[in-house]
Amino acid sequence: MSAAIRRLRSGDAASFKAIRLEALRANPELLRSTFELEDRLDVTWFGSRLENAHIMGAFRDDELVGTAGFAIQEGRPNAHKGRLFGMYVRPASRNLGIGRLLLNAVLDAARENVELVQLSVVRDNQPARHLYESVGFRDYGVETKASKYDDRYYDEELMVLDFGLPDFLSTHR
Repeated sequence: MSAAIRRLRSGDAASFKAIRLEALRANPELLRSTFELEDRLDVTWFGSRLENAHIMGAFRDDELVGTAGFAIQEGRPNAHKGRLFGMYVRPASRNLGIGRLLLNAVLDAARENVELVQLSVVRDNQPARHLYESVGFRDYGVETKASKYDDRYYDEELMVLDFGLPDFLSTHR
């Protein structure tokens, strides 16, 4: 499957807001936010977010079908670490390799800026966990009851990828 992967900018704000709201409507537990909260935000807020974070987009036929973000952690003692966030691929574009393309693009950007990348993933989200493990992410803990939607709690697996470890170099790509 071919998809164009590029960094999203403020001009992509309307498309980014639409895909983000779609993801939040379907699975808010995966993104730790709510549709109601983000639906109230103006498109300019999303544009500002795109300029202040490194968010990659996957496009098929000029349609935004997936996103993944990366941010360097704040503060000098934490600046060697990055955080992967907001990974989402529209259902019609799943199982086509687009998630891997997005992840690789984010990791390429991260490798130039940090020594390691952390993420958290809902423990029951086996497809995402498998993808992360396939490029070298390893579990380092669990956040019990990390989020709660309606009456259900979601545990999150904490994962890290250290670019200095040899297993990353052999499994990436």
